[in-house]
Amino acid sequence: MSQVDVSERQVEYKVKDYKGPTSPIWCPGCGDYGVLSALYQALADLNLPPEDVAVISGIGCSSRLPGYMATYGFNAVHGRILPIAAGVKMANPDITVIGTGGDGDGFSIGMGHVPHAVRRNMDITYIVMDNEIYGLTKGQLSPTAHVGDVTKTSVYGSIESPVEPVNFMLNIGASLVARVNAGNPKHMAEIIAEGIRHKGFAFINAMSPCRTFRGIEQKKYINSHAYYLEESEYTPTDKAKALELASNNEEIAMGILYREARPTYEGLYQDLRERAKSRGVPAIEEIIGRYIP
Repeated sequence: MSQVDVSERQVEYKVKDYKGPTSPIWCPGCGDYGVLSALYQALADLNLPPEDVAVISGIGCSSRLPGYMATYGFNAVHGRILPIAAGVKMANPDITVIGTGGDGDGFSIGMGHVPHAVRRNMDITYIVMDNEIYGLTKGQLSPTAHVGDVTKTSVYGSIESPVEPVNFMLNIGASLVARVNAGNPKHMAEIIAEGIRHKGFAFINAMSPCRTFRGIEQKKYINSHAYYLEESEYTPTDKAKALELASNNEEIAMGILYREARPTYEGLYQDLRERAKSRGVPAIEEIIGRYIP
């Protein structure tokens, strides 16, 4: 049965079925509450059994998220979300694998892993909570912070050009790229569900202001500049148009900016195994079984 084929399931899961026993301890007003709420709702809408879902995170405020879930979860070391997520998916392709982390985790120390997960088109949904700052470690400059931003480590204003996550993911070939507003959990739940349904690497950039560091001004800016893409009016298959939308910081497009269908790594790997088997090459399980009873 497909990971999102719910037509034959008798159990109807509710939001409460995905909530873990531990309550979130983020600062009041943190955008990550909205992301967590949206993820609960998306999983309930898809009616996925909690035991069929694995949420992998790194280090940071947003990476606390698996601890608040009733699914399987794993806190990796800083920046190592995607290698762990890839291992889970390859070990059990039927599991729905979701990566959750921050902009520092994903686009600083973890940056080297991103292009490889993308180019392989692994069936993983990667949600990055982007607040343009290192919130957990008290407000240092993040790789997505803008030129001129004042932080604990850029007291005279940043002189570094930012990584622009949506633009970056489009350019390196992610097969689904979306942007959401943590202040709109209903819309975010719809997009996360689409990301999970998508067969391939789905990247969702969640603009999630840090209430403690510059969050109020960020929230005001997002709310005054955001607009929501309607698929009845916008078809997300034109990469040039998606790049144009991603590059416009005055009008922030929310929703799925780009989506394409192409084979997943897991599917291609299974085809490769079958081709090898047809030529008499033993499967890895058989080789291991010769030495480990």
